[in-house]
Amino acid sequence: MRGFEVNAGQLCLGGVPLSRLAERAGQTPFFAIERLSLARRVEEVRGVLPPVFHLHYAVKANPMPALLSWLASRVDGMDVASAAELTAALNAGGAPQSISFAGPAKRDAELRQAVAAGVLLHVESLAELNRIIVVSEQLHIRARVGLRVNPDVELRTAGMRMGGAGQVFGLDAADVPEALTLAAHPALLFEGFHVYAGSQVLQAEVLLQAMHRTLDMLKAWQPMLPAPVRSLNLGGGWGIPYFAHEQALDLAPMRTGLEVIGQRVAREWPQARVVIELGRFLVGEAGIYVAQVMERKVSSGRVHVVIDGGMHHHLAASGNLGQVLRRPYPMCLGNRLHAGLPTEDVTVSGPLCTPLDTFGQAVTLPRASPGDLLVVFQSGAYGASASPAAFLSHPAAVELLV
Repeated sequence: MRGFEVNAGQLCLGGVPLSRLAERAGQTPFFAIERLSLARRVEEVRGVLPPVFHLHYAVKANPMPALLSWLASRVDGMDVASAAELTAALNAGGAPQSISFAGPAKRDAELRQAVAAGVLLHVESLAELNRIIVVSEQLHIRARVGLRVNPDVELRTAGMRMGGAGQVFGLDAADVPEALTLAAHPALLFEGFHVYAGSQVLQAEVLLQAMHRTLDMLKAWQPMLPAPVRSLNLGGGWGIPYFAHEQALDLAPMRTGLEVIGQRVAREWPQARVVIELGRFLVGEAGIYVAQVMERKVSSGRVHVVIDGGMHHHLAASGNLGQVLRRPYPMCLGNRLHAGLPTEDVTVSGPLCTPLDTFGQAVTLPRASPGDLLVVFQSGAYGASASPAAFLSHPAAVELLV
């Protein structure tokens, strides 16, 4: 996969052969993220963002502390979705003025933590906005707020839709005028808007069109603003290819299209910074998941490669608890990358007592033996922290930054 080195038939991360990396990890399974790949991706994104754009990291994609510390000085801010993520971002060196906090059902304790820390709260409802006013008055600290708006934009090509009719996320457009009136309360500091329509989008034109429609929507509320807009968080949603039929997001049209959006923002909201919030796109392709082959088992003519890791560590790679259409993530035997090895089609199965614990069927691999190292690519995002780690009480996976 993209950018990884192969040396003497072994996958290498940061110049370290996979077998040696497994020894360094002290166990299998483990996740490993390569700093070199991360740096390359951050540089690519910086290359397409105009000066008015600020690059934020969405901590939910991967909150590993070492990763956050590495990213803190390389992005312009971080976006969190819980008190624990907020603490992790601050501990990693994230500046409070560059951290935002989004997500429904924020607890009162979380609101108090966020207001006390001085981060920007993205408000999900009128009720939440009233609760923030109460907290701000109790703490005698003006809360920084932005309104998260549920857009009327439904990204049909998105892997996960976050906007459109009937969403738990954000304020409906009909509620925004009342929210803007509330945001003028002296206990609050209104800073702008957050709009996010969907994730895992691979078409540049879809992302750019959604941004323009978002700006059209926001312009209608210009006369009602309690203060000038200083922050426009346009979300992210930039996808990475997981499956054979998918093509990587083309950054060339993104560069051209973002220039136009930046010029529009400079005209219509001259004091605003535009935030692009990326998680998966920054870290997803830089990471792998590695498990050890325990057995090659033949059952009724079907070959199973049985590994010591599975859906309890990497739920997304297993198909997310039985989604209808299941495709395998790209995989290899990371210690058997010599050319010309005979291959076979296998089912890759984990150790859990459920048929759902499968990483793929009809996966073409060299003939596996116990001790081989199976690698699942595209594993830097939504891995360990997005998986049911306690299911069947198997050991946790180690996480490395290489």
